[in-house]
Amino acid sequence: MSLDSIFDPNLKIAVLIPCYNEEVSIAQVISDFRVELPNSLIYVYDNNSSDRTIQVAREAGAIVRTERMQGKGHVIRRMFADIDADYYVLVDGDATYEAASVSAMLDAALTEGLDMVNGARVTDREAAYRPGHVLGNKVLTGLVTAVFGRRLSDMLSGYRVFSRRFVKSFPALSSGFETETEFTVHALELGMPIGEISTSYIERLPGSTSKLSTYSDGVIILKTIINLIKQERPLVFFSIFAFIFAAIGVILGIPIIINYIDTGFVPRLPTALLAASCMIISALSMVCGLILDSVTLGRREQKRMHYLALPAPKQITEK
Repeated sequence: MSLDSIFDPNLKIAVLIPCYNEEVSIAQVISDFRVELPNSLIYVYDNNSSDRTIQVAREAGAIVRTERMQGKGHVIRRMFADIDADYYVLVDGDATYEAASVSAMLDAALTEGLDMVNGARVTDREAAYRPGHVLGNKVLTGLVTAVFGRRLSDMLSGYRVFSRRFVKSFPALSSGFETETEFTVHALELGMPIGEISTSYIERLPGSTSKLSTYSDGVIILKTIINLIKQERPLVFFSIFAFIFAAIGVILGIPIIINYIDTGFVPRLPTALLAASCMIISALSMVCGLILDSVTLGRREQKRMHYLALPAPKQITEK
């Protein structure tokens, strides 16, 4: 079913484009989404660009605003706070995502009542999706889905459709590119109805340069994942440390215990103290995990109730 056949002209759709030095590509992005979604409002949020991004975006007909705090996460936080709509289309301003896919993504959101539809990148162009980025994405996505649930294949995609309920319940705590990880964990933790649509991914236009640093941003994203596991799965997080320290304590302590049983003496007192300390730390880690797990459950219930207090996505049933 095409989007035209179900599109309600009263449905408010906002296209959100965070930008930093994208004068080469921003006009094309605006033009492509204007063709696909002629009744939508297109917002470009500039993040301290030093080129002509703002001027080009205005000339292309977008509503241009600025966010002075540097980082994509700060821009997302401002966008989600400022703009009110029924559905939000978030896309990067580098013209690497296929605008034509937005119809299928919105169609899925509208017909299935989804809170988030992820645009999973598909490409055979190495210049668009370098092998290092592909491997990093698979590793990081695999880590998140192993802990929080296997429902998405491309966690780091910058192309998504959100319902108002998602946007207004999203805490937006990240500051940089790790915000995509936060999107995914937020949806998985609250058990939101989500979907994924494959979309073509192409290389940047000549003269356009990527702002993503493979290694430094990868490390930041990994730190974010670890922090989210600590916050949202504290029992799992602290159980790992409890197991490690318990294993060290057992390895160090068993020979001493055997020697004590045989001779009645403890010949290596420092080792015995270290083994006992490791077992105490293991027990404390497990207790911390249990307590924080109860606290996290209460936080999750509060977030869930806030999420449910917002109107459900507008849904259109096929006839």
